[in-house]
Amino acid sequence: MKMVKSLILGSAAGLLAMSGAQAADLPVKAKAVEYVKICSLYGAGFYYIPGTDTCIKIGGYVRVDTTFNGGIFDQPAWNGNLGQQNRLRDYYAARSRLAFNIDTRTATQYGVVRTFGQANFNLNSSNGEGPGVAGTQTLGVDLVFIQFAGFTFGKSASAYATPWQAYPGNNSSFLLGGHDDVVGTNNIQYTAQFGNGVSGTIGIDDPYYNRTSLLNVGVGNPATAITAGANAYSGARAPDIVGNIRVDQAWGLFQISAAAHEVAGSYNLLTAGAANNLSEISGHPDSKWGGSVMAALQLKNLPTGAGDDIKVDVSYAKGATKNVINTAPSFAMFGNTGRAGAYQSIGFGQTADGVYLPALLGGPTNGDIKLVDAYGIRGAFNHNWDPFWSTSLFGAWAAVRYTGSATDLTTAKGQWCANYNAGKGAPGGATLSLDYTCNPDYNISQLGLVTRWTPVANLTFSAEAMWFHLDQKFTGASTLTTTAPKPVTVYEYKDQNAVSLNVRVQRNF
Repeated sequence: MKMVKSLILGSAAGLLAMSGAQAADLPVKAKAVEYVKICSLYGAGFYYIPGTDTCIKIGGYVRVDTTFNGGIFDQPAWNGNLGQQNRLRDYYAARSRLAFNIDTRTATQYGVVRTFGQANFNLNSSNGEGPGVAGTQTLGVDLVFIQFAGFTFGKSASAYATPWQAYPGNNSSFLLGGHDDVVGTNNIQYTAQFGNGVSGTIGIDDPYYNRTSLLNVGVGNPATAITAGANAYSGARAPDIVGNIRVDQAWGLFQISAAAHEVAGSYNLLTAGAANNLSEISGHPDSKWGGSVMAALQLKNLPTGAGDDIKVDVSYAKGATKNVINTAPSFAMFGNTGRAGAYQSIGFGQTADGVYLPALLGGPTNGDIKLVDAYGIRGAFNHNWDPFWSTSLFGAWAAVRYTGSATDLTTAKGQWCANYNAGKGAPGGATLSLDYTCNPDYNISQLGLVTRWTPVANLTFSAEAMWFHLDQKFTGASTLTTTAPKPVTVYEYKDQNAVSLNVRVQRNF
């Protein structure tokens, strides 16, 4: 028995010795090295750049959408072939976009140093304007800026802007009634935090972003069927001066913004807005400063449900019309008519910051710039039905006003109408009806509804319907030479409408 026991123990010892020897011969697995480390200082998605104390976040989205009876990103059919509703227009317009952004942040003794940039890669299967413009590929650089010690340098949102820009609850990139520079503008600004959610920002912006047109309605700048004069802005002379005071609280946000914008003309004597050899000796109008103000309000914690809110802003501008008509279109829409002898109806609105009639030959005008007024309101109510479904009801209203009387050449309206009426004959003649009146003022209205379905996180399907109304102020009818393919014939001046439908799918990452 002792012999058997000794044999078993000896065998076990031998096996252990052999296994130990074999284990010693195997390679030792190296400890994993953590090359990428999570950075929790600035929220989800940030990582330390290896070997540095800088955190980086890479993100973006892929968006595919199609608009029916409108341009890309749900632009209403308010001008061009779409406004004419002719056979050259596309019945739908589509765009595919890849947006890619990089956000880096580093903690320093001066606070966080941040850099941010976003680029968009786009393929437009159509923009709604018909043959010859389909299949265009574009690269857009939206935002590129550096933030340091309260300062922002680069292409960023203006200090004048609200956090939601022109998107209180809509898909459309063409909701009017207030400021919009969601793709940024070149600027320098400084933000001060006063505590308890109160902050203030002041900055200077590139003035080109905030321009529409300065109309020279003098000799050499003839009217068309839908415009008077020609754009005669000078080169940039001074930046826009902008700022805001903001209160951010649990209940929402309140903000007051203001902007100052210089309206400066090039020369008195131009040819269709372009300089000629007599321009420099013809002189120029004195510059004028215009500006705008905006009040914005967001209300959260509504009794209608978790996450619901209301966003609204109200704007007034004088000589800074783009802070109300933010995409700066000039409207030209055609429709049906019940007027005897008229081919169709037309409604149009020319967007401008100011008007001047050079005093080259003397007369009642002194050649100074008359600034154009504009005001508007826009907003949305956003409701969440459940974690997967949401709906937004949004709208806007805006007005553009050329001051004065159509018969007073010392006013903006009188000078505009004198240019527009020139060559059209006398009321009751071959080109103007007896009930014709000239008035370049106009209003716009928009109303829309968008519903979204988010079946999984960061993937959203949505559908948006929007109505656009142009309330023009002309009366009567006139023989007009319109853009082809429209014929030269009699058109009735009349308000116009357009309805568009946008469908979209977007995946954020």
